Amino acid sequence: MRTVSERTIQMRINKNEAADMLLEMDNILILAHENPDGDAVGSACALCKGLRSIGKRAYISLEPISKTDAFMTEKLVRPAEFIPEHIVAVDTADIKILGVEGSGLDKSCNVELCIDHHMSNVFFARNTYLDESASAAAEAVYDIMKTMNIPFTKDIAECLYVGIATDTGCFRYSNTTSKTFRTAAELADMGVDIGKINKIQFETKTKEYAAIEKMAIASMQTHFDGKCAMITVTHEMFEDSGAADCETKPLSSIPRQIEGVYAGITIKEKKKGLFNISVRTNEPVNASEIAGYLGGGGHRMAAGCTFEGTRQDAEKAVLEAVRTVFEKAGLL
Repeated sequence: MRTVSERTIQMRINKNEAADMLLEMDNILILAHENPDGDAVGSACALCKGLRSIGKRAYISLEPISKTDAFMTEKLVRPAEFIPEHIVAVDTADIKILGVEGSGLDKSCNVELCIDHHMSNVFFARNTYLDESASAAAEAVYDIMKTMNIPFTKDIAECLYVGIATDTGCFRYSNTTSKTFRTAAELADMGVDIGKINKIQFETKTKEYAAIEKMAIASMQTHFDGKCAMITVTHEMFEDSGAADCETKPLSSIPRQIEGVYAGITIKEKKKGLFNISVRTNEPVNASEIAGYLGGGGHRMAAGCTFEGTRQDAEKAVLEAVRTVFEKAGLL
């Protein structure tokens, strides 16, 4: 398999070209970003199931996922003996966050096609289908699969619905468009039990998550006259609650929900000295801009980055970035 140094020049391609590429491939491994959320998992699983339905040999390899997303991955996970000929990434804007744990690959692997919707995509793959107008990567995957004339089953539709519902906050976020609703309606017509999926995805908490959520809320601090709220989840909190990192994604939305907050920050200590920072914002603040000062990126209202150092250094660094963006936005 070719490495980064052997790649041809990276290209941005259209939907038809992406569909043609996938139709020509076989023995495909599908990856997503580190700490995959419902959009990453749903997009990868839907594409894998769709490719299999037209006779392709395809598998997924994703880092540990939450219990609520596990139902989508059954029989799709790469076996150790599978040697892929082609690598496809979904919902991944940068090779720095490509999830390769357990895949037998490293971040220098040759990603032949990336399907994404992040405006911060750096075009790390040889070919990229990027639809910044899509509410979720799953929406972009759906468009490509329709172009390929893949027969949609209830299982595929459920995966795509999870992806779209996750990235739109169950259709509450500003990235939700009329096309998003039309796509969701088409998926519902394919047999998706929307009530059941929504309950599993958005209304069910494990006891472990409930425990760490309580600790996280207790850690909350406000800054800049209440315009920024920040919670910090330490390694000890994970140990005391028994919660797994992959089930704590809902924590990211909590700080932004407070009245008067323009930037909600969630800092999670993934392991000693390594922090994942999630940024959620309200207008006029750009989350991607805040994360960008720390080497990350994402969407205008939702972005993230990683930080190595102490808890105090992580908090100081992100607050400095927030201050800079607030000043540019005229909030300070």
